[in-house]
Amino acid sequence: MSQFNVLMGKELRESWRSFKILWIPLVFILLGVSDPILNYYLMDILKAVGEMPEGFQMVMPELSPADILAASTGQFQSIGLIVLIATFVGTISRERQNGTATLLYVRPISHMALFLSKWLVACLVAVISVIAGYAASLYYTVLLYGPVQWDQFIGMLATYLLWICLIMAVTVAMSAAFKTVIAATLTIIMVIGGTIFESLIGSFLSISPWKLPSSALSLLSDYYDRTNFILNLSLSTGLLIFFIVLGIFMCQRNASTTEI
Repeated sequence: MSQFNVLMGKELRESWRSFKILWIPLVFILLGVSDPILNYYLMDILKAVGEMPEGFQMVMPELSPADILAASTGQFQSIGLIVLIATFVGTISRERQNGTATLLYVRPISHMALFLSKWLVACLVAVISVIAGYAASLYYTVLLYGPVQWDQFIGMLATYLLWICLIMAVTVAMSAAFKTVIAATLTIIMVIGGTIFESLIGSFLSISPWKLPSSALSLLSDYYDRTNFILNLSLSTGLLIFFIVLGIFMCQRNASTTEI
């Protein structure tokens, strides 16, 4: 336990000194406020820009608060995930490549404590960022579009945070298994590629870990498939545990590959 506390402290200090815990939440806040503000003032922006054909009219669909939160989630699912993956995909592999890890491996060390400390700090930064992004989005959504049912929103947020923790487990596990470039490529293929694939054929699949974000958004509606939601939640939880175990195993296996 003492090793874990020391490693956690080290990772937290590194995140603070590199300003990850500051600039990543700021990115999510900007992503969160962009959709409610842009959609609300889109017609005014078009009129201000001018040069529209005479007689041109555009009828904007009436958006609900759930639609705006879904749009913000789409931003998190694209730009937000890429930022998180790019930030944490080298958290273990980069230390092995530049020789920093030798300072840890010269003494007996728990590979479980090593992996969990890096994963938990990555989750902490990611969770703070997502909560900040949704808080910004929710503020302008309620201000411009109307109220949101808090119980539904909290359920949606909790489910989406599980998805974020899964993505961080995949990212750190790939970092433990491969060099940074390979880890980044595989993680983006699995996460972003899987998300795109699910959006294309998702209507034919009811159970998939990539459906967890859409399952989270379904909680904002009074009508959702409870059985499919529980199955997707259980599958994602199982994968989360699998990638944690895989990451710990790969930390131990690849310790000897550390550059000196």
